[in-house]
Amino acid sequence: MARVLFVIAPKDFRDEELFHTKEELEKAGHECVIASIQIGTCTGSRGGIAEASLDLAHVRAGDFDSVVFVGGGGARVYFNHKIALDLARDFLQGLKPTAAICIAPTILGNAGLLKGKKVTSFHSQESALRGQGALFSGKPVESDGLLVTANGPEAARAFGQKLAQLLA
Repeated sequence: MARVLFVIAPKDFRDEELFHTKEELEKAGHECVIASIQIGTCTGSRGGIAEASLDLAHVRAGDFDSVVFVGGGGARVYFNHKIALDLARDFLQGLKPTAAICIAPTILGNAGLLKGKKVTSFHSQESALRGQGALFSGKPVESDGLLVTANGPEAARAFGQKLAQLLA
């Protein structure tokens, strides 16, 4: 099955957005790998612990079939992070499912990937995404071609299921 890269913040990623999405993908038989700007223990905003086995600086899109940018307040560290923005572009230009949840769709927007695309996100990002030319739907989960976005932790399981469908 597919090899999926999860990009999380070293602290304050949203636990459900990582763990529930990852569970859905693993249930569908996909391998999930976690990367961050530092290797090792990362802490979620709800106290969850995740181990990043890859440093984002050493990730190559060619080694994976899809990418998921996880939200939570910590995701802001990637809003203007050159490596994260380049990685998002590399996945989508490589015709690989590119996904983001909560505030993380802003990463995709800042990478220039959302113009004319149907997207959703946490409500705080709506005006920024519209300003980047996105067609904001406000739905819990939205997909447009190879782009999959979700609005927050309550949508994490459906988000993971939608991504798993794309990877099937």
